[in-house]
Amino acid sequence: MKIGPYEFNFRELAGSVGDFGTLLPLVIGYLTVCHMDPTGLLVVLGVMNIVTGFVYRIPIPIQPMKVLAVVAIAAAWSPEKVYTSALVMGVVWLVLGLTGVMSRIAVYTPKSVVRGVQLALGVMLAVKGLWMMAGGWVLGLISLGIVIISSRFRHSPAALVLVVLGVGAAAFSGDVSDIGPVAFTAPPITMFDPALVWPVLLEAGFAQIPLTATNAVIAAAGLMNDFWPGRRVTEKQLSVSMGAMNLAAPFFGGMPMCHGAGGVVSKHYFGARTGGANIIEGGFEIVLGLLFAGGIVAVLGAFPLSVLGALLIMVGIELTKFAGKLRFDMELLTALVVVLGAVTVNMAVGFIAGLMLHYGVLWIRRKKDGVSGKGPDGPSR
Repeated sequence: MKIGPYEFNFRELAGSVGDFGTLLPLVIGYLTVCHMDPTGLLVVLGVMNIVTGFVYRIPIPIQPMKVLAVVAIAAAWSPEKVYTSALVMGVVWLVLGLTGVMSRIAVYTPKSVVRGVQLALGVMLAVKGLWMMAGGWVLGLISLGIVIISSRFRHSPAALVLVVLGVGAAAFSGDVSDIGPVAFTAPPITMFDPALVWPVLLEAGFAQIPLTATNAVIAAAGLMNDFWPGRRVTEKQLSVSMGAMNLAAPFFGGMPMCHGAGGVVSKHYFGARTGGANIIEGGFEIVLGLLFAGGIVAVLGAFPLSVLGALLIMVGIELTKFAGKLRFDMELLTALVVVLGAVTVNMAVGFIAGLMLHYGVLWIRRKKDGVSGKGPDGPSR
């Protein structure tokens, strides 16, 4: 079924769960370790998915901010601290977007660095997927086989099949005795703690900013414009939308959210082509949050990570294919420097190292040729 620019069919349904490999592990951590309210988290996530689908009209992922999520789960942050982190990120990205700072950063980020970020993310996702499969190789290999075989068929719902497989495995062997009855639960009204703003920034916020800039803004915008050239998305738009949704999240039990490049590829790889995928996913999350909050924590907690690992491996491989668009010269070398810095330290270091190499070589060439100003080899975005 097609309604205007939105499609609602089996392909969009399959693509709507394509990024669950990166979404579910962190959502599970927030619910089981940080003890966030499942209704609030899922309803906010669902509403943001629906709004994003309507606004952009293409499948743009809504994902947890990775650094904040990992630190929050590792340190068992309180829900109030998570809400505060969302508010802080909302202010940061709204300011960066509205002032034009994010757009300027994007202009001076060459394509070689953007491709390097995408390549680094692909490598990191594939490695993470292998690690997740280590806890259940048999189920993981079966899942990987399903994805590989399904990739030969254009409209195959591989991601949807794996989600069903994972839920079935959780019901068969997991501890789901805590599942409660179906019952309506209203989203909570929650509040952040101003006293936690500085601790949040020190512990994870400052580290999150460069990762979001590279992965969820610059690289994500590049991928969206590669996949949907007729529906151009700007870095300013992504920054402002992240700011807006994170400003709203703390008051209804939401987590810090972003638009990840990996999620863009995930949804596209598994079939999503329109904003209908976001609307489908959002509706599903709202129903889960409102009616099944009593059992969702138990089901997600028992969901086999090996199934999610198979999703991540295939998405990681898909991301690495963008390296093929690089010229076999300084472009490729710059991208590899980004990958080396990202994999050995973090994405921010890789990003900065790539920029330094690109502009360092550019400066040396200009000095050698006696050229001043920007010239044809200047910013490529």
